[in-house]
Amino acid sequence: ASESEAQRALQYEQTLMYGRYTQDLGTFAKDEAARLRLQEGDTPRPRRPSELLEYTQGHCGPCRVCALQCQRFLISKVGEDWVFLILLGLVMALVSWAMDFAIATCLQAQKWMYGGLDTNVLLQYMAWVTYPTVLITFSAGFTQILAPQAVGSGIPEMKTILRGVVLKEYLTLKTFVAKVIGLTCALGSGMPLGKEGPFVHIASMCAALLSRFLSLFGGFYENEARNIEMLAAACAVGVGCCFAAPIGGVLFSIEVTSTFFAVRNYWRGFFAATFSAFIFRVLAVWNKDEETITALFKTRFRLDFPFDLQELPAFAVIGIASGFGGALFVYLNRKIVQFMRRQKTINRFLMKKRLLFPALVTLIISTLTFPPGFGQFMAGQLTQKDTLVTLFDNQTWAKQGISDEFEYLGILEAWRHPRSNVFITLIVFILMKFWMSALATTIPVPCGAFMPVFVIGAAFGRLVGESMAAWFPDGIHTDSNTYRIVPGGYAVVGAAALSGAVTHTVSTAVIVFELTGQISHILPVMIAVILANAVAQSLQPSLYDSIIRIKKLPYLPELGWGHHEKYNVRVEDIMVRDIRYVTLNCKYRDLQQVLHSTKMKDLPLVESAESMILLGSIERTQVAALLSNQLSPHRRLLTLRQKVLSEDGHRLSDSSIRFQVRGTATSEDAQSGCPPPSSPHHSIPPQISTATSSGSPARPALRKPLKPAQGTAHPKAKRVRISIVEEMILGDKMTPAEILEWEEQQLDQLVDFSSAKIDPAPFQLVEHTSLHKTHTIFSLLGLDHAFVTSIGRLVGMVSLKELRKAIEGSLTGKGVKVRPPLASFRDSTASTTEADTTALRQLWDRHQHHPMPREAGPGDDD
Repeated sequence: ASESEAQRALQYEQTLMYGRYTQDLGTFAKDEAARLRLQEGDTPRPRRPSELLEYTQGHCGPCRVCALQCQRFLISKVGEDWVFLILLGLVMALVSWAMDFAIATCLQAQKWMYGGLDTNVLLQYMAWVTYPTVLITFSAGFTQILAPQAVGSGIPEMKTILRGVVLKEYLTLKTFVAKVIGLTCALGSGMPLGKEGPFVHIASMCAALLSRFLSLFGGFYENEARNIEMLAAACAVGVGCCFAAPIGGVLFSIEVTSTFFAVRNYWRGFFAATFSAFIFRVLAVWNKDEETITALFKTRFRLDFPFDLQELPAFAVIGIASGFGGALFVYLNRKIVQFMRRQKTINRFLMKKRLLFPALVTLIISTLTFPPGFGQFMAGQLTQKDTLVTLFDNQTWAKQGISDEFEYLGILEAWRHPRSNVFITLIVFILMKFWMSALATTIPVPCGAFMPVFVIGAAFGRLVGESMAAWFPDGIHTDSNTYRIVPGGYAVVGAAALSGAVTHTVSTAVIVFELTGQISHILPVMIAVILANAVAQSLQPSLYDSIIRIKKLPYLPELGWGHHEKYNVRVEDIMVRDIRYVTLNCKYRDLQQVLHSTKMKDLPLVESAESMILLGSIERTQVAALLSNQLSPHRRLLTLRQKVLSEDGHRLSDSSIRFQVRGTATSEDAQSGCPPPSSPHHSIPPQISTATSSGSPARPALRKPLKPAQGTAHPKAKRVRISIVEEMILGDKMTPAEILEWEEQQLDQLVDFSSAKIDPAPFQLVEHTSLHKTHTIFSLLGLDHAFVTSIGRLVGMVSLKELRKAIEGSLTGKGVKVRPPLASFRDSTASTTEADTTALRQLWDRHQHHPMPREAGPGDDD
């Protein structure tokens, strides 16, 4: 007992000694730093750097030195986040304002052409139809030629990129130019298309291009994690400068692009979006479009009594109906795309005539919206901006009495028809714009669907508001004070509800508050948006998730909500058990078989085929490099050279190997016996081209005769370790059969992993990990695969493909189905199986003779 106490006391003293040592070391460092500062004080001040000497000459020398120092300070500060975010916000505000100006000019030109031909209806129709058709066709053709990646919204692709998947050519300058020009032409045509989705993509491309430019000042912008953070902020900037709604833009970008959002990016998004929205509205004031910085669609609803509590059921009805309408819009949009893809005849025809489909769709929509024709029943001459301005109007359009006839003035005249009332016009507008928008968003041009859906929702809310105003002309309030119903408030509620249902977001409520400039209807808007989301999410995926499924992008779908069955599905039910692996004692022939039998990017490295202990993972490129180095022609020539030298007993003569190859070679190179370089092309001059084919080298062809070196060797000349003539002579001696025999011998050798890069800690799961937890891990970490182990032994693998199939194939409206047919039916409360327990005991018996170290104090009992 006394010996054990003495040993513990010694261990305790060693622990205290370690603590005193680290403390003394810190004190020593402080004393040493103070001593160095005193020494620097005694030494003379260093001279001015030599690069500043030329700026000190003359009377303005100090000013030039100060300017140079300021320049260096600014360059050093370029790496700060706030500088990058300011540049991003400024550039996006300028791009948004310039695009809005160009779009307004295009729309004004169409009105000018239509108004100038009022004497001939046929000419009016030709101008009304031809103008948007030409713009849409140009947009589709220009985008298809320059960058097909610019087609569509861009938010589905950004969701995939932010998850960690690399999509080629989606964030390049070429795609940026195609997206900006194509979107300007598409929106300038007057088609029911949106700007918000493409602007998220444009802002992301702008952030990526800025990162590449600023990487010239420092390498920190080449960090992948930093670029992902800046892309997350750029998505917020895209929405913020589009609607001048920074708060709603940040929240909307988080909802539509992120499954898990890093809080450290929160201030970046708000800072950049606020600065971008501020500059965007300042430019409008500078252009004299606005008198001051105001909301984009300013409303003046009654603030003292905005709505009665008895109107809340009507707002709830708007939310529920918008939920069904949003799900129907997503379903209709997906069915249109699937119909054109499944009809082989139509698909083959459209593939040959790529510009015919957008031209035909534009022709149909513009024909139906022709104002003297059917467009007079749906306010066809109004643009989307004018339509929103009229729908958010404070006054009531419906006739409420003989003396309450409403006078339609200005652009409100478009909603008036002598042979029908405003209800018929609104119903026709909603029905026609609904399928027109679902069809127009399938055109292969840069376009979004948020704004058309927003307008349709505002029209539906206006319809309900006008109906309420007609049913209750004096208002619902029964007290002495009479407050009439405001249909414009219903329009705001409908716009937020339908757009939230289509995109599965709640932040549309905040967006409408910033768009209208007031929050008097905050309660009904929130009620409608939440109800719309609850209905839409239970029926259909969001529009962006639907596009991801159509394009088959590598994105992990959501599990859904409110279903407990998904907790019972485990990794062992969905994992792939038969996977290819690499053992530590394998041969090169095994590597060749693995490369031919699988396309996995990362191969598991195990201890042996018997133990299957997972040691790490090795990339497929590394395996291919090991195999190619073992079978390289240069290594074959080296082996044959050694064989020839051992047989002949002498080296080649000096005169046969002295040739000038990018410098001067001497006879010392032949006599030095230096090993060959790692890559054979260093010893082959540009005058020689060696054409090899499937394992057998061809005879080298001399394009120009080599000249022997003249004079003595230059001291800085490159040394040629293996001569060209040696390679020619030895290469000619080997027949295809000898080459094949040599390769077979090399394939039977053990693999040397010393030069390969091995990941010692790949992502691993255990068999009992639930589907819910696996989905969370994959989404949070951005994984594309994970190995499944049992007590350290490799038993399978789960990739993004298997997980997506498990979620999409085993999820229904009621949740996850019962186990797959080959799943193990075991008790969910069982902890470990008997085999696992036996394996654990074997591992414990193997390592129990190794005592586990522990720290002990003097107060421990025996």
